[in-house]
Amino acid sequence: MSDFSGGPAGVPLLLFALAFGYLLGSIPFGLILTRMAGLGDVRSIGSGNIGATNVLRTGNKKLAAATLLLDMLKGTAAVLIAGIASPEAAIAAGLGAFLGHIFPVWLKFKGGKGVATYLGVLLGLFWQGALIFAAVWLGVAYATRYSSLAALVAAAIVPIALYIIGLHQIAVLFLILTVIVFIKHRANIRRLVAGNEGKIGSKG
Repeated sequence: MSDFSGGPAGVPLLLFALAFGYLLGSIPFGLILTRMAGLGDVRSIGSGNIGATNVLRTGNKKLAAATLLLDMLKGTAAVLIAGIASPEAAIAAGLGAFLGHIFPVWLKFKGGKGVATYLGVLLGLFWQGALIFAAVWLGVAYATRYSSLAALVAAAIVPIALYIIGLHQIAVLFLILTVIVFIKHRANIRRLVAGNEGKIGSKG
């Protein structure tokens, strides 16, 4: 598999793709679904973010699963739609979707932590990379029972794997996304170091 080899896309197209991706990524599905279900504002519980993990704290597993799927697919959709114009536009839209989820303008730039949308963008750009992420996540989660650690390790491996495969442009994108994922998980990292992070299946 070689990296994108088409000619460079024009700057206006890339900016349009970035904005398009941002608007799609900024749709706060977790907030919308919990309100539609009569569960109030998901930002008032748990971590206060709009992602699937926090939606799960409402006790509604189906709603959390739907949030996870929609947050992932908005990243995939942004990439696939923009990719009709050019491969570079697909990358720009993927970056926009990820940033839109984490920093939605509608919610004063306070969104989710980005893992689901990260995976969705990866699925759209290089679906085999999503399999790598999933395999690493499952392995680390099984061994440690820490969901956050599994996500961080998987996100750290993805850009390395993409670079080794030869997808250098996509690797650079996911290096940027991985850095942001780590920044957004800094509280989880502190709890992991302190031994206070909640494990998968724990009721605490």
